[in-house]
Amino acid sequence: MATSSPSAGGMPIAIGAIVGAAIGFVFGEATPGFLIGIALGIAVALLIWWRGR
Repeated sequence: MATSSPSAGGMPIAIGAIVGAAIGFVFGEATPGFLIGIALGIAVALLIWWRGR
């Protein structure tokens, strides 16, 4: 029985945080941008986890 390694979901969270903060900084709202980026990154990470199951 072959086992496959699980996909990593942390990268979308990190990229979402960085990109969200950068976009928020452009609009003068870095904290909300950061939080929205984190939320979107978590959603993508959950989708990756769900597909891997």
